[in-house]
This record gives sequence, C-alpha cells and structure tokens, in this order.
Amino acid sequence: MAGRRSLGRQFGWLWAAYAVSAFGTFLAFDAFSLIAILVLHAGPTRVSVLAAAGLAVGAALAVPLGPWVEFRRKRPVMVATDLTRFAALLSVPAAYALGLLGFAQLLVVSVVVGAAGIASTAAGGAYLKALVPPEDLLVANGRFESTTWTATVLGPPVGTAAIGLFGPMTTLVADAVSYLLSAAGIRAIGGSEPPPARSAAHGKRIRRGDLLEGWRYVLNHPTLRPLFCNTVLVSGLILATLPPLAVLMLDELGFAPWQYGLAFGLPCLGGIIGSRLAPRLVDRFGRHGVMLTAGALRACWSLALAFVGPGAGGLALVVVVEFALITCMGVFNPVFAAYRLEQVPADRVARTLSAWSVSSKATVAALTGLWGLLAGVIGPRAAIAAAGLLMLATPFLLPRHDDAPHPEPGPAPSRT
Repeated sequence: MAGRRSLGRQFGWLWAAYAVSAFGTFLAFDAFSLIAILVLHAGPTRVSVLAAAGLAVGAALAVPLGPWVEFRRKRPVMVATDLTRFAALLSVPAAYALGLLGFAQLLVVSVVVGAAGIASTAAGGAYLKALVPPEDLLVANGRFESTTWTATVLGPPVGTAAIGLFGPMTTLVADAVSYLLSAAGIRAIGGSEPPPARSAAHGKRIRRGDLLEGWRYVLNHPTLRPLFCNTVLVSGLILATLPPLAVLMLDELGFAPWQYGLAFGLPCLGGIIGSRLAPRLVDRFGRHGVMLTAGALRACWSLALAFVGPGAGGLALVVVVEFALITCMGVFNPVFAAYRLEQVPADRVARTLSAWSVSSKATVAALTGLWGLLAGVIGPRAAIAAAGLLMLATPFLLPRHDDAPHPEPGPAPSRT
C-alpha cells in the first residue's frame, strides 16, 4: 500500500526528528501558562498576554526569516532553529533553579520559540519538497500528520502527570531535550542537498521585495489564494473558541479538569484515523474531491459545541463533535499540505510557507483576543455559537475546481 511503502533512509531520519520534537512539544503543552500560574502566580490577564504576545510577536519577527531561509541550505537552518529552541527553553529551568525567573523571560522565550518554529517549518517544507518525489508527498505528509495527532493524544496527559510528580519545569526540560535530539536526527540524514534558490551571482542579501514574495505568490495563485483564506480563517476560529469553551465547561458546567482533558484528548484518535485514510481516499476519489469534501465537512461541527450541557451527555457531545472535526482535519491536512508543496516552485517554498505560518499565527492571536472580549460581553456559549456560524461559511472559500497551473520543476530529489 502507498501509505506503508518506504520513502528511504533520509526521510526516515527526517520523520524521526519530527516525531521526537512533536512529542516534546505536546508533552510540554501549555507549559508556559502553567509555569506562569504555578510559579509566578500570574493572573488570567498576564496569562492571556503571554499566549497572545508569543504568537503575535513571534510571527512578526518571523517575517524576514522566510527570505533568509529561502536563500540558505535548509538542513543547517533546521538544525540551528532546533538548537535555538533548545537553548531558549533550557534557560527557563536554569533561571528557576537560580531564583531569577520572571514573567519577562517567559515572554521572550515564548517569542523566540514561536519565531524559530516558523523558520523551521519553512525550511522543513522546502527540504521535504527536494527530498521526496512529487508522487510521495501525500504519503510523507500523511505520516507527519499521523505523528502529530499521536503526539497530541499521548503528550498532554503524560506531561500533566509528570508535572504533578516532578514539578512544573519537568516538561519544559523534556521539550528542550527533544529539540536537541531532533537536531541530531537532522544531522544524521546525510547525503547531498540542493543549493539555495538564489544563485551566487545574485547574492544572498535579502531585498525588500523578498519579504512579501510569499504572500504575493499565494494571492496571485488561482487555487492557493482561496485555500490560504480558508485554512487561516478555520484554524483561527477553532483555536479562538478554546478559551470560551474552557470557561463554559470548567466554570459554568462544572466539569472536572480530567473530564475536560479527556474531551479533547480522546478525539485526537480521529486525526490518526483520518491521516491514514487520506491516501486511500485520494486514490479512490481524487485529490481535489477529497480536499473539497473534507474541507467542507470540517466546518460543520463547531456550532454544536454551543449546545453542550452538564453531565455525561454534555461530555459525550464534546467528544463526538471533536472526534468528527479532527477526523476531517486528519484527512484534509496532509492532502492540502502535499498539494501546496506541489504548487509552489522550489525557489519560493520557504517564503510561501513562512508567509502562511505568519498569517495563521497572527490570525489566531487576533481572533483569540477578539473572542475573549466577545465572550466577556455576550457570554461564552454565545461566543462559541458565533464562531460556529462563521465556520459554516468557510467552505465557500474553498476552490471549486483544480485549475492551478503546473509549477516549474524544482531540483531533483537527493537520493544518496
């Protein structure tokens, strides 16, 4: 089967590096907020500022990183971003041990980790496009997607237990070490790598136009433009409703924290199922049909969360709705990610992926803040309903036909 075939030793090391960093990330899920609350005794306003500012400022700092990544070899960039995150994260428990940890340091580390993550994603996507033949991009992205959802299922409960047993810094240390192991895995890939997109004759200095080239390419592309608007808005609306939903379930409806964790951990199994089904569905129904159908279906579930009630019935409703939503996302995400890589020329991949990530994180930050204010005015249930109604309109942003031009061929994949 396509989903089971080997993609080579080099991809195996890349996948292993991704897996270890993904598990580290979800093991330390929400670690900054927990440390701010448990160690620094921060209130809800400062915790919200920490979450929103880390996304927004990190995204702003990442804008020039797209062109910078584009014109350099990608593996050294990936190693450098992993080591940067390792050092930044490890500075927190070090400062804590010395009694010097403050809120400002948490904020700076959050920004550095966010910006480095965007640069790493851009470099990783560009490297994957050069490493894997076009016909294997869906399989490769499906494996990454399955790994992400597996880490999402396992990481938070294990991390929460570890914090209870060993203290609030435990998961942050584990996350830092995971980036060190990821850097070692990327170094172990070996083989050759295509040269940077810009030739030596043009130099590697970033020009003013390079900063906006990723957005320019996406917004001028007939199918990437609607996909960009759709994915950025959908991710923003989904994540913006999480704080109001937490307030609704934990405060107004009286769910225990373990029930809240179960309601969002168990449905992540749907992401694993969806990512494994994606290649088979594409083989049977075609790429565009699967992307359009799964993209539309993932918009149909969020409104039901506004009707959650107390007790076992309410918990079951959240689990079912989240399972359906995440299964659709598990199908859509790898198909979309492979299609996006196919459509972007090799000399624009890093800038395009960076622009996409910056836009997505900035939108999440803005909508999270906006929905927090909205929930304060009209209540969390009404705010969740408003986001659900907007979600129902997002399928109209999906491209109805796959009329995209064929991109220029990139460098031949490295198979050594």
